[in-house]
Amino acid sequence: MDNPYVLTHKTPTKKDFLDTTEFDQSEILDMVKISTAVRDYLKSGHTLNSLYHKNLAMIFEQKSTRTRVSFEVGMEQLGGHALNLAPGAIQLGAHETIGDTAEVLSRMCDLIMARVDRHESVLELADRSTVPVINGMSDYNHPTQELGDIITILDHLPADKPCNKVKVVFVGDCTQVCVSLMMITTKMGMNFIQYGPPAKWLGDDFLKIGRANNQLYGGSVHVTDNPAYLEGADFIYTDVWYGLYDKETPKDVYMREFYPKYQVSDEMLAMTGNPNVKFMHCLPANRNEEVTDSVLDGPHSIAWDEAEKRLTAQRGLLLYFGGVAAATLDEIKKQKEEK
Repeated sequence: MDNPYVLTHKTPTKKDFLDTTEFDQSEILDMVKISTAVRDYLKSGHTLNSLYHKNLAMIFEQKSTRTRVSFEVGMEQLGGHALNLAPGAIQLGAHETIGDTAEVLSRMCDLIMARVDRHESVLELADRSTVPVINGMSDYNHPTQELGDIITILDHLPADKPCNKVKVVFVGDCTQVCVSLMMITTKMGMNFIQYGPPAKWLGDDFLKIGRANNQLYGGSVHVTDNPAYLEGADFIYTDVWYGLYDKETPKDVYMREFYPKYQVSDEMLAMTGNPNVKFMHCLPANRNEEVTDSVLDGPHSIAWDEAEKRLTAQRGLLLYFGGVAAATLDEIKKQKEEK
C-alpha cells in the first residue's frame, strides 16, 4: 500500500506551477497527497506552522473569489501571510514592467501567485522571478482549479472503479477550464469527453496533449455534439458560456448557440443512465443558463465541495512549491504517532 507520508519526489522538479503538462502523473499525485493529508490533519483539530514567517504575493489582474480566498486563508492556516495586490494597487502595467515587478517581489516575498489576462504574463513573471510562481489562472489554463478538481473527483470516485473506467464529460465551450479538466483527467488515465457545438470544440493542439497522456496513462479523449456520449458518465462538468475572455461576444450569441441543448438539466443527467452521476462547476455560475437551479442545488451536485477543494489544493501547492511538503508530512506522521 502506498505510504501516505512519503512523496515520490521529495522536492519539486520545477520551480513554478504554471501548467500541469510540465509534470508527470506521480508528481501530480504527490501534490494531491500533501493537499489531502494536510486537509485531514487540520480538520481533525490540529494546527500547522509550516510557512511561518513566509509571505505570498498575490497579483490579480481580474476579480476573484475562490482563488483569492483559498490562497489567503491557506497561507494563514499554515502560519504565513498573503498580500492582495489587486488591479491598480501596484505599479504593474503602469510604470513598471512585469519583469521588474518579478525582481522586486522576489526580494520581498517567498512565493508569487498571479491571476492574469494573458498567459505570457505569468510566463514572464516566472522567468524573471527567483521564487516560485503559481499560475492562478490565465487565458490558456487554470492549473490551480485542475488540482482542486482532481481531488474532488478522486474523493467522489465510484467504489472500486479504476481510473481507466471513469468517464468525465465537460458540457459546453472550450474555456480554459475545459482545457484544464481535459489535461488533468487524461493525466490520471480517465476518459474525457467534451460535449458541445463543433465550433467550440477543443483544438488539435489541446487534443494532442490529451492523446499523449492516453499513450502514457490509458483512458481516452473525444469531442462530440452527439448526446449519446453522455451515457455512462460518472461526472458531468460545465462552465459559463461567456465569461472573462469573451467580453466582446454578446450574451445572446452564446444563448442561441448553446441553449437549450447544452444546458445541464435534470433531463441531461437522466440521459447518463447513471443514478449516481455527479455534477461539477468551477463557479461562479450563471444560474438557469448553463445549469439549472435544480441541478446546481440538487443531490447530484458536488460543486460546493469542489469549491472547498480549492482551499485543499492551494495549501498543498503552497507547501509543495514552498519546498516543505516532505517535512510537513513528517511532522504530521510524528504527531499522529505520539497520540
